[in-house]
Amino acid sequence: MIGDYTYTEFTSILAMQGFAGLTLFSVFVLMALGLAIIFGQMGVINMAHGEFMILGAYMTYLCSQFFSEYLPSLFSIYFFFAMILAFAASFLLGMLVEWGLIRFLYRRPLDTLLATWGVSLILQQVYRSVFGAREVGVTLPDWLMGSIALTDIIEIPINGLFVMGLTFLITGGVYLAMFRSSWGKSMRAVVQNRTMASAVGINTKMVDRLTFGLGCGIAGIAGSAFTMIGSTGPTAGQLYIVDTFLIVVFGGAGSLIGTIASAFTISQAQSTIEFFLSGSMAKVLTLLTVVGILMLRPQGLFTLKIRR
Repeated sequence: MIGDYTYTEFTSILAMQGFAGLTLFSVFVLMALGLAIIFGQMGVINMAHGEFMILGAYMTYLCSQFFSEYLPSLFSIYFFFAMILAFAASFLLGMLVEWGLIRFLYRRPLDTLLATWGVSLILQQVYRSVFGAREVGVTLPDWLMGSIALTDIIEIPINGLFVMGLTFLITGGVYLAMFRSSWGKSMRAVVQNRTMASAVGINTKMVDRLTFGLGCGIAGIAGSAFTMIGSTGPTAGQLYIVDTFLIVVFGGAGSLIGTIASAFTISQAQSTIEFFLSGSMAKVLTLLTVVGILMLRPQGLFTLKIRR
């Protein structure tokens, strides 16, 4: 016996908590990937990142309503269209924000923090005016409902498996885009030496715009995945922005491997501690542990050597 549980019950509950941590890890990775690209590669502190995520969630909600009312025969596959729409909407809005605001604030990180915080408040009010203050939920297709029973006690939600599969797919796509494409080479060249990159003919302004748009677009996909595990509201993005920044800083700004490792560590720590303590206490203990580690290793788990 372990407390009020038998050994089998205790290990089964821990296994389910571990899987819940993997689902949280998947959302964290999708959120942090976009932020790592924007913050790690461009040095921009995007406080509106959570609102780009919620834009993707609202696009998924609208897509769900549209297919349910006008195309019920295709409702089972609407989620794939929703993810494309979520990425496109967040990507285009991100490029617009970069063109209209961010491009004037490069190398001024505190100014970008204040400016994007203002964008965050504006977007929250827009969502509140358009969709209302109440949270909305998305109706999932039947094939995303239910769970897979591994044992008599352990059940794995199918939508959690889908989110994890989506995370692996998006992570692989980001890796290919950053390290196997001409745009990725241009982006890394701009990060390492902007002046020299411009001298050899790289359009640094367009690279910046596409980089910011891509980071926001990935946040939109994260919002689409978020609808499977939570309700969508005007301020829901603020619940994840602190954790996302923590993951990026802890993993090492600009490091794809560091972002993934950090997201896995923090999500599993929070999920496991929540089994023994409250959710708020789990966040506090995780934050204190990460801060303590950053005091010893301020550069994060992984670092990239870049020249400015």
